Amino acid sequence: MSTHNQNDNQPDDLKPEVQGREQPDASAGYERSDVKSKGILLFMVTMGLFAVLTGILCYQIGKVLFAHMAKEDQPKSKWSTTVDVRPLGNMANNPDLLSKMAPVMQQFPTPLLQTDDGSQDVADLHAKEDLLLENYSWADQAQAKVRIPIQRAMELIAQSGLPVAPPAQEATLMTGDSRPVVAVPLTNGFARTGYEQDEARAKEVTSGRAESKK
Repeated sequence: MSTHNQNDNQPDDLKPEVQGREQPDASAGYERSDVKSKGILLFMVTMGLFAVLTGILCYQIGKVLFAHMAKEDQPKSKWSTTVDVRPLGNMANNPDLLSKMAPVMQQFPTPLLQTDDGSQDVADLHAKEDLLLENYSWADQAQAKVRIPIQRAMELIAQSGLPVAPPAQEATLMTGDSRPVVAVPLTNGFARTGYEQDEARAKEVTSGRAESKK
């Protein structure tokens, strides 16, 4: 069975030109035609020109902005002149002022930083309000004015009643309007914060455990 090359049957114009193709020079050990120094040099020159032009443009924009701000600030006067206060030195200590500031510094030795989100401060405020609302205390001792507990005040008001205010004059309603009707009170009184309610529950649990141990 005879064999022959398939390329022999192809026309001459379709045969690959293997013999006439230029062979790469491998004597240097690497491909020298890949590196084009002209393109790299052109890129570096272009980047340098771009950096120079950008710097000049930024400098000119800065000059325009400073000139505009100087125009807005008006010319310098004796009130806008910068004075070097370093030659004046530090002020001498005033013993009288220091003695007056000493009690204040002892009362507030460090910045009063909150250790929580402020819930304890609100609880302390409500505790102070409870002392005034639930106990007798002097409002003005010189004029013999005394605060009474709020429960006692409510009892006195319930016995004597409140002064009746004159009826308010109601304006004529416009077309499409209606009088508002309050079905329930807008508030049921003073309410404790969630933090205070949690503290009260914790105290109840602690007191209940103490009583159970007894």
